[in-house]
Amino acid sequence: MRKGSKLKESVPGTPAEITLRLKERAHQLGFGLVGSCPARTPAGFEYLKQWIASGYSGQMRYLQTRLDAYAHPRSILPGARSLLMLGCHYGGAGPTSLGVGQGRIARYAAGAADYHDVLHPRLRQLGDLLKQLAPAAKVRGVVDTAPLLEREFGQQAGLGWIGKNTMLINRHSGSWFFLAALITDQWLAYDVPETANRCGTCRACLDACPTRALVAPGVLDARRCLSYRTIELRGSLPPAWRREMRDWLFGCDVCQEVCPWNRRGGGVEATDFQGMPESRAVELAPLFSLTDEAFRRSFRRTALWRTKRRGLLRNAALLLGNQGSSEAVEALLQGLRDPEPLVRAASVWGLGRLGDPRIRPALRARLALEDDPEVRLELRYALDPATDAV
Repeated sequence: MRKGSKLKESVPGTPAEITLRLKERAHQLGFGLVGSCPARTPAGFEYLKQWIASGYSGQMRYLQTRLDAYAHPRSILPGARSLLMLGCHYGGAGPTSLGVGQGRIARYAAGAADYHDVLHPRLRQLGDLLKQLAPAAKVRGVVDTAPLLEREFGQQAGLGWIGKNTMLINRHSGSWFFLAALITDQWLAYDVPETANRCGTCRACLDACPTRALVAPGVLDARRCLSYRTIELRGSLPPAWRREMRDWLFGCDVCQEVCPWNRRGGGVEATDFQGMPESRAVELAPLFSLTDEAFRRSFRRTALWRTKRRGLLRNAALLLGNQGSSEAVEALLQGLRDPEPLVRAASVWGLGRLGDPRIRPALRARLALEDDPEVRLELRYALDPATDAV
């Protein structure tokens, strides 16, 4: 159905009328992009299997574990016939400059709330409306945690095309939006799929990626991606990866920041997620003073909770080591005494990159006490880089 069609043009109770009512309500709830498509096996399912087989998914074993579920939306909702695909903008604040001792977080995580906590209630309201319009309807709303190829279904619903950086790109508003889906067993009026790929000869994202994670247009090696390394990877980072983190504490936006469609796609509405540029800069040293409970109070309702305390402090220790400032020594010495071995190991590496007379005695003292094998390897290497410990 064309955008702007009047409700009176639709017959009550028909797929066209139900779809129009859902779209109107979705826009009222803050979804800037709305489209519908049939529930079917996505063509990208075969590509997903090949991508996992190539090893590009890294340690995200949940993808392999539930691979078969991605074959059709009925794995999420039995009898699924249709999807209402929804995009909620979060972009707006441009790149921020950082000072010494700060780390950068991705734009989507800069808001005061976890996007799941904001979008799920909106999906429930849409689901309630659908049940009013079609009382027998089955419906389920999902936000990126269910086995669903959201970007492909977004393309099928006419929201945009999948770009060379693997993001869904809308020609009017770029790629700064969350994707969500309302899955139902009802028939809807479907939108025209986006068939054009408007990236053309541009390769800005491929050339700008700091870790060369985009190994080909539309092909992401997640193991190289800073978002994977700072969020999904739960253990220690190999030494070569640590030096590639630049100033990214949580996630990475580079492939979106350089995209011409994001420069052109201005004027999106303000959203609940749109933080100020300064909200994307996190002071690193104070993180090391947070207990588990204090960390929970500060981050439980934000996207940063996904890394848990140990993951975020691991990242912070590596960034402080890369920044090479003597101001980082006290924070890293505190990290050296942290109850989490992952944090201690990262703090050892960070201290090993700083030139301060307090460091070597502290490392030797910690080695005499340390009982974790990985931390001991890091300590021995920091004290004698000529060893093959790390």
